[in-house]
Amino acid sequence: MADTRTKKARRPLIASMVMLLAAAIALAVGSISGKTSLRPNLALDLEGGTQLILTPQATDDASTSGGRTEVTSDDLAQAIEIIRQRVDASGVSEAEITSQGGENIVVSLPGNPSEETLNLVRKSAFMVFRSVLQVSAGADGAISPEFFKAQVKQIEAYTPEPNEPAEQKQQREEQLAQAREFSNLTAEQIATKLADTNKDGQLSDQPAKQPENNSSDEWITEQTWYDYYMLNCTDARRLAEQTAKPADRAVAACSTDGSQKYILSPVDITGTEISQAVAAPQQNQAGGLTGKWAVELKFNDAGAQKFFDVSKRLLDFRQSNPTKNRFAIVLDGSVVSAPGIEGLIPNGNAQITGDFNPQSARLLANQLQFGSLPLTFKVESEQKISATLGSDHLEKGLWAGLIGLILVVVYLAWSYHGLSLVALGSLTVAALATYLSVALLSWGMGYRLSLPGVTGLIISIGITADSFIVYFERIRDEVREGASLLQAVEVGWEHAKSTILISDAVNILAAVILYVLAVGGVQGFAFTLGLTTLIDLAVIFMFTHPVMTLLLKIPFFGQGKRWSGFDAETLGAPEGKVIYAGRGRVKTVGGADESGMTIAERRAARRAQREEESVIAEDDAAEAKENVK
Repeated sequence: MADTRTKKARRPLIASMVMLLAAAIALAVGSISGKTSLRPNLALDLEGGTQLILTPQATDDASTSGGRTEVTSDDLAQAIEIIRQRVDASGVSEAEITSQGGENIVVSLPGNPSEETLNLVRKSAFMVFRSVLQVSAGADGAISPEFFKAQVKQIEAYTPEPNEPAEQKQQREEQLAQAREFSNLTAEQIATKLADTNKDGQLSDQPAKQPENNSSDEWITEQTWYDYYMLNCTDARRLAEQTAKPADRAVAACSTDGSQKYILSPVDITGTEISQAVAAPQQNQAGGLTGKWAVELKFNDAGAQKFFDVSKRLLDFRQSNPTKNRFAIVLDGSVVSAPGIEGLIPNGNAQITGDFNPQSARLLANQLQFGSLPLTFKVESEQKISATLGSDHLEKGLWAGLIGLILVVVYLAWSYHGLSLVALGSLTVAALATYLSVALLSWGMGYRLSLPGVTGLIISIGITADSFIVYFERIRDEVREGASLLQAVEVGWEHAKSTILISDAVNILAAVILYVLAVGGVQGFAFTLGLTTLIDLAVIFMFTHPVMTLLLKIPFFGQGKRWSGFDAETLGAPEGKVIYAGRGRVKTVGGADESGMTIAERRAARRAQREEESVIAEDDAAEAKENVK
C-alpha cells in the first residue's frame, strides 16, 4: 500500500519537473537563437514605446464621415474601440488608446512595434467594392511633357513606306502636331486638354446623362479622366498616402503594388456589410492548396444580396468585355485585388486574392474584421516616448514582492516549523513557473508586463501561501483528532483540495470578469492574477501534495518529531489525551478509548468486520443463485 502511494506521488512530481525543464529549455533556445530574450517584455509604463497622435478629418464625403462635417464624441469612442481591437488582434498588449481634449486620438504602443502594427493605427481601413470600368495594361505614372517630347522624337525619326496610305500619313501628322503642342505644356494643362472632351474649357464632375447601372461608362466624367491622367501609380510615397474616395462617383485608383491604374464605378458594397474576415490558405476549384494566402469574406444579409446582384451584372461581360467583368476590392483608395466574376455568388461568401503572405493576409483580415473607422485620420505626429513610470518603479515593485515573500516564509517557519520547507519549495516552483510562463507568453503572443501586472504577481504570493495554510491546517486537524500522519495527510488532502479549488475558482472568475470589462493596465493586473492562480492550482496538486506524501518516508517527518510540524504534543494532542469523538463518545490519542481498544486496534477491528460482512454477502449471493437453479 505504501509503495502504491509513493508511485502515485512520484508521477505528478516528475511530470511537473519535466514541464518546467521543457519550458526552461525552450526559453534558453529562443534566447540563444535571438528570437526572444530571457527577460519578459515590458509594457509602456516600464519601457516606453511609440506614440501616434491622430487628428480626425471629417468631410462632406459620404465614403468617410457619412456626410457629416462635425466630429462627435461617439465617433471618437467608436474609432478608439476599433483601433484597440485591431492592436489587440495583432498581438500587442498593454497599448494605451485614449482621446485628447475630445478631438484627437492618442495611441501609445509599447516597445518597438512593427510597421504592420503601425499601419493598423495609421490606416482607416475603409473598404469598398467597385466595378471596374477602365484599366491600364501595366504600371502607369502621371502624364507629363517628357512623354510627348519622347513621342515627338519617335515620330520624327520614323521613316514611312513609299506607298504609305494618305490616311495613315495624316494621322501621324496629327499625332506629331499634338505631341509638339503638349511637349510645351505643364502636366496639369495636358491633363485638362485631354479630359475636356466637349472643349468648353471646364471639367465637369457630373455624368452627361443618367447611367443605366454601375458598369456604364457614363459614370466617367471629365473630372474622372483628369484624375486618371494625373494619378501616378509609380510613386511609392503617393501610393502609401492614398485615402478613401467619394462613394457616389467614378474614381481613378491604383493597385496596391502600383502595377495597374483603374477607373472604377461608384461604390457597389461597403466594407461595413462584411460580417466576418479570416485569413486562410488559398484553395483552387478542386479544393487543393495553391501555396498562396487569401482573405475569406462573409457578408451580412444585406451585403450578400447586393453581392449577388453585382455578380449577376458583371457575369454578362465575361465574354464581351473582360475588363468590365472584374470587381475591384478597394482598401483606403487602393485596389487590393480585382478578380473576374466566374459565376453567380448567392451566399455572400467571397475571397480576396493577391500577393499575400500569412502576415499580410492576417493584417488585412484584422482590419476588415473590426470594421472601418467612422472617420479618416491624419497622423499629426509619430514619436518615440520614454517610460511613463520607469525602471525605478519596477525595482520598487520587485523589492516589495521580495519583502513580502520573506515575511511569508518567516511566518511559515514560525508557525509550521519543518513544513515550511515544503512551503518554501512550493513557492520557489510557483515563482519559476510564473517567470517561465510570462517570458514564453512574451515570446509567443507579445505579452508585456506592466506595473499593475507586477502587482498581480505580488498578490499571487498570498494566494499560493493561502493554499498551503489550508492544506497544512487540515492535516493538523486530523493529527489533533488522533489520526496517524499517513492518514492525516490523505484525509486532510481530501478535505483541503475542495476548499482550495473553490477559493481559486473565485479568484479566476474575478480575474476573467475584470479582464473582459477593463482596459489597459487593469487588464494586465487581471491577466497575471488569473495566470498565477492557475499556476497555484498546478503547484498544489502536482508538487505540494506529492512532496507531502513522500516526506512521510523520512523518519523526522513520518514519526512526527519535534519541530517537524507534525509533533502531536505541540499541536495540542499529546499521547493519552482524551478527545470528544461525537455522539457522546470519547477517545484517547494514541491509547484506548472507553471500549479498551486503541485507535489502531479499533480501526483494524472495523476493517476485519467489513471483510467478514463482505464474505458473508458473497456466500448468501452464491446460495441464492444455487436455489434458483
